[in-house]
Amino acid sequence: MSRVLLTGASGFVGAHVLRHLLTNTDHEIVCPVTFRHKGVMPRLDSTLEDQDLNRLSLIMLDLTAPIDRVTASRIGPVDYILNVASESHVDRSITDPVPFVRNNLDLMLNVLEFARFVRPKMLLQMSTDEVYGPAPQDYRHKEWDAIKPSNPYSASKAVQESVCFSYWRTYGVPVVITNTMNIIGEMQDPEKFVPKVLKSIYSGQPVPMHVSPEGVPGSRFYLHARNLADAWLYLMDNHAPQMYPEYTAPSRFNIVGEREVTNLEMIQLIEKFVGSKADVFPVNFHKSRPGHDLRYALDGTKLASLGWEAPVPFEESLKRTVHWYIENEEWFSL
Repeated sequence: MSRVLLTGASGFVGAHVLRHLLTNTDHEIVCPVTFRHKGVMPRLDSTLEDQDLNRLSLIMLDLTAPIDRVTASRIGPVDYILNVASESHVDRSITDPVPFVRNNLDLMLNVLEFARFVRPKMLLQMSTDEVYGPAPQDYRHKEWDAIKPSNPYSASKAVQESVCFSYWRTYGVPVVITNTMNIIGEMQDPEKFVPKVLKSIYSGQPVPMHVSPEGVPGSRFYLHARNLADAWLYLMDNHAPQMYPEYTAPSRFNIVGEREVTNLEMIQLIEKFVGSKADVFPVNFHKSRPGHDLRYALDGTKLASLGWEAPVPFEESLKRTVHWYIENEEWFSL
């Protein structure tokens, strides 16, 4: 049995990671929570149903403040640190960038300082495809391509990666960075694309769709949150972090959805699963959201070569997500 510190457990992705660990391991899990940064208790309530709660500890702890030694002692030794916690809403990062970036930098520094203290076997850091900036047509970014963030959100994630790299190199923190595509799933904030489209269909409001100035829809690779959690558990069980000086950079893996989907195709799939049409209107991607990138794409060959493949296909995971929202419409008002 291992002990895991999981941050962001009351957030969308963190709640799915927590459920996956409780379902598929016997690990003890410690979750610092504050409910100040888009985390809500209903996610934890839903996640913890029918679970062995003896293996779970919740600690009220704001990770944007240093973790004092008394609290660190209460947390105790941990074998793995899984850092999901971060602000992730691009629009809010553009509207009010300074506190957004500071939040993500401060919590990263405090998690890394805790890692220096407890010396885990692995620190898994969740990052994003957006740190690479827009992907040219027919190209998929590979691990350690040049970092070119386009907006304050992606810049804050790039900063987190850089600080992780420095702690890996200077202090020997066993960092593993994963860069992930657009995440979908149950309990997601309605600011995100899938619940936003669903909410618009049900309310009869028009659905904005980002396109190029020439009218070409943007595209993404989508991954269900439980597939991300499965990839993380696979790395925990099957990968030893690369360490300096044998390696010049820490371990890094892209976690990629199975196929590229345009914004229009995504809306059409949601329409099919709902059985209702959406009122779609095209929006110039940069005028409506400065710093927005029309296309992201990652190369998932490296992780696939280790033997991992996503357990739930894309369309099945999207259908499951859509049907969950149909049965839980109150989440549109989160």
